[in-house]
Amino acid sequence: MDEARYTLFELEDATGVPARTIRYYIQRELVDRPGGEKRGAYYTATHVEQLLRIRRWSEEGLSLERIARLLSAQDAPPALAPQPGTLSVRTHVHLRPGLELVISPDEIGLDHAELRQLIRSILDATDRAVGARSKRKE
Repeated sequence: MDEARYTLFELEDATGVPARTIRYYIQRELVDRPGGEKRGAYYTATHVEQLLRIRRWSEEGLSLERIARLLSAQDAPPALAPQPGTLSVRTHVHLRPGLELVISPDEIGLDHAELRQLIRSILDATDRAVGARSKRKE
């Protein structure tokens, strides 16, 4: 799975978080540093997720200090009810025609490698289940 790459300004457009604020969050270690260096710096879906999470919590009234504690896992994240217009990141995995899995990596607490492994396992299990069903029909 090739991961999408964003420039700072594409990341700003994707998240609605100003570039200056993104730089500040990186400085405060709330958001991961970009890959690459200088003009070759790039951001990934992980950065999008981090920024959307911070933005959601900020809009809910949490301070940056509280957000920093949440992100460093010193505190359990609050159960926030989505407000109208709230953005959330969901991974949609199309397993078969008519069968789709929707995962919220933020809620399940998986990093990208763990998410990829989970998806591979589910795809393998789906193939086995559908394959076994097809053999029974024959």
